[in-house]
Amino acid sequence: MIYTVTFNPAWDYVVFLDSLVPGEINRAKHESIVWGGKGINVSGILRELGAESTALGFVAGFTGQALEAGIEARGIHTDFIRLPEGNTRINVKVKHGEETEINGQGPVITEQAIRELYEKLDRLEQGDTLVLAGSIPGCLPADTYERILERLMGRGIRMVVDASGDLLLNVVKYHPFLIKPNHHELGEMFHTECSTPEEIAHYAGELQKLGAENVLVSMAGDGAFLLTAEGTTCQIGTPKGTVVNSVGAGDSMVAGFLAGFDRSGSYEEALKLGTAAGSATAFSEGLADAAAIEALYQTL
Repeated sequence: MIYTVTFNPAWDYVVFLDSLVPGEINRAKHESIVWGGKGINVSGILRELGAESTALGFVAGFTGQALEAGIEARGIHTDFIRLPEGNTRINVKVKHGEETEINGQGPVITEQAIRELYEKLDRLEQGDTLVLAGSIPGCLPADTYERILERLMGRGIRMVVDASGDLLLNVVKYHPFLIKPNHHELGEMFHTECSTPEEIAHYAGELQKLGAENVLVSMAGDGAFLLTAEGTTCQIGTPKGTVVNSVGAGDSMVAGFLAGFDRSGSYEEALKLGTAAGSATAFSEGLADAAAIEALYQTL
């Protein structure tokens, strides 16, 4: 079973405008309301690809109840912890020219609630996969990811971390099965820029030396690079399409990679399906559906 953790899920209220005039009433051309959160996005794409997962995390208030119900209505199993105070956040995304985002703060995760999460994670079994994605809320210790990986280390659980900066650097010593920085994040971790295939390969190797097993680097329009646990490298371009949405593309790549690897045991197939899933979401207004992913997969 694949488990995803989303510490601070959200409703994304996306508004499309023809024009934006500050200080005036602006009317939407059209709008959408979708649930979000990096781990939840991973679970959503896994569902589209026929892979089962359980979404873990924290919800609160009436917005949390609605989010949980909406996710389950899509056929995704959830096991959220309900917080006693606050509301699951609402993020406002204004699309007019460049995208503008206003992200809500979210509820406070109590010590009791984080203990409940640890208890759920303690029930994971050998062969399960745990996906930790995104940032850690300010109400939790900065080393929360490290505590989780240390707690589960040595139990045969595949651990996947999609994060950036020190948050990612500090967990590679626990030998995660997969990490997925983008090429900008990869360079920032080593205080440099990664703009060539050689540079990306070199610094992906540095992360592997620090303990990561598989290093998947997304490179936007230039595709993706994979350094496998076996020491082999794979690189793939991106299919043709128009990018209309950057939200969830990286999460979709992680989901596609895991689904592809579980299906085939092949790193090349995992990279191919991951690239198709990530690109399909980038070419969609929301998370991609199975048909869109399959169509792009056939072009790679």
